[in-house]
Amino acid sequence: MTVLDTSVRAKRSLASRVASRAAGGALRVFLLLVALFWLVPAFGLLVSSFRDPTDIAASGWWKVFSSPAQLTAKSYQSLLENGDVTSALFNTVYITVPATLLVVVIGAMAGYAFAWLDFKGRDWWFMAVVALLVVPVQVALIPLSDLFGKIGIFGDIIGVVLFHVGFGLPFAIFLLRNFFAEIPRELLEAARLDGAGEARLFATVVLPLAAPAIASLGIFQFLWVWNDMLVALVFSDSNSQPLTVALQQQVRQFGSNIEVLAPGAFISMVIPLAVFFAFQRQFVSGVMAGAVK
Repeated sequence: MTVLDTSVRAKRSLASRVASRAAGGALRVFLLLVALFWLVPAFGLLVSSFRDPTDIAASGWWKVFSSPAQLTAKSYQSLLENGDVTSALFNTVYITVPATLLVVVIGAMAGYAFAWLDFKGRDWWFMAVVALLVVPVQVALIPLSDLFGKIGIFGDIIGVVLFHVGFGLPFAIFLLRNFFAEIPRELLEAARLDGAGEARLFATVVLPLAAPAIASLGIFQFLWVWNDMLVALVFSDSNSQPLTVALQQQVRQFGSNIEVLAPGAFISMVIPLAVFFAFQRQFVSGVMAGAVK
């Protein structure tokens, strides 16, 4: 062993030595325990959704391990028979899917334009888009409520969708523009030399390469819109309210409809979780790729 190796070993701090030794099985076990602990509330909600309302009021969800006979599907039957909750679930889909698709499509086209098309004031326009990232949602509630009322879409699903699209586009453009800017210029020039126009170049070359970033953006937007309650409380009415608002109103009547709260809350949680886990690989790679220029 050389003198240099000995000095390097001597300079290693106690924290670095502990971290290097814990990087094996012990750390993995610890992270697994943390993940299981994080999933305990979700598991408890799942168990509660299959319990009778009287059992929910009488004891905690963990009592099901000693009394498995408590499990029943009556709560889900009551949920399906509740017209307010089922219509709110469909309204959530009608709001989330268009708001996600529009943000992805418009954000992709705008991001490509800011990355590779030359037009007057491009950098200044992009700076304006970045500035919109810090604008809070609350400052637009009253002005847009007045505007939507004047044009006749206040209380409709389209009003909620437009609000989410407007506030989702700045982040979408910022994320996708950074990703598109990392595509090698030589690749795009080769496609242009082969006769590809901008539309064909965007559809056949850029979009396939940007699949991870687009997937991560879609997950972000889907989760934000699906779990939103503030915008829905302001811009929706009883006919267009999503599931979050419907459950909030059910909570206010907790004593008379406790049987629909647990299954409704679990459905509201499990769908975005399923979407996230289905695209988690693309999510991680897309965020890492679009995080730096």
